[in-house]
Amino acid sequence: MAILALDWGGTNVKHGVWHNEQLINQGIEKTPKTYDEMKALLLQIKEQHEKDFTFEGVAISAPGAVNYETGVIEGLSAIPYIHHFDIRQELTELFQLPVKLENDANAAGIAETWQGVAKGLGNVLFVVLGTGVGGAIIQDGKLNVGAHRYGGEFGLMYLTPDNTFSELGTAVKMVERFALRTQQKPTELDAKKVFALAEEGDEVAIDEVNNFYNYLAQGLFSLMFCFDPDCIVIGGGVSAKEGLVEEVTKRVQEKVDRLNIKDYHVDIRACQFGNDANLIGAVASYYQQL
Repeated sequence: MAILALDWGGTNVKHGVWHNEQLINQGIEKTPKTYDEMKALLLQIKEQHEKDFTFEGVAISAPGAVNYETGVIEGLSAIPYIHHFDIRQELTELFQLPVKLENDANAAGIAETWQGVAKGLGNVLFVVLGTGVGGAIIQDGKLNVGAHRYGGEFGLMYLTPDNTFSELGTAVKMVERFALRTQQKPTELDAKKVFALAEEGDEVAIDEVNNFYNYLAQGLFSLMFCFDPDCIVIGGGVSAKEGLVEEVTKRVQEKVDRLNIKDYHVDIRACQFGNDANLIGAVASYYQQL
């Protein structure tokens, strides 16, 4: 028996099969414009994989605040038609299989503690750096979503009186600041370009890369001493940048040392699963919800 794994994003729907403790037969489709089109696509994906596998259930990573009790995806996201009704029940009827839902950032965090870079650790913060900052809180081996299911929304934390972690501490915002200062269009730049310009000696790029690292270190430092985790795992595309973890760790450790906090080891890690994290985490959450 296998699990059909789905990852819904604003741009793409990723899918794969969890079989014999590994993710296989992966594919990617464009996210449909309507709910009816989404249901048709999901059945098509199921039929495609059923040629080779028998499924015991469906695990879905989705944007928004998943209510495990009601089966409703609350909040807002880039897929507006999935919210505010019992979508779990509708999908259960559609697939004729048990369906379990998980928030996408939570799924990524669960994946890393289940099979990834934080395997075996009970207290982990997963910080996702994308357009904004998201994440997940793992405490005593379990996901903690909080009283209002906003647990892990680290991007809402203010780093200055007027600006949040999401508004300051991502590579996307670094690019926007660089573009503004150099009178370029952000759409014609990306983080790789700004990092490369900094390495070539461009003074504005050096300044904005430095700002990015400082804001990120400030946010991670605050989270460390709010939750005291075994480690912090950084996800998102920028986490793969060579030297990022080392640079941020150095800056966080400097903040620790400045306060004369003795014997505190800063442990920041890059995620292991990258683009597969949501699919793997959805499967892990499926088993946890049984």
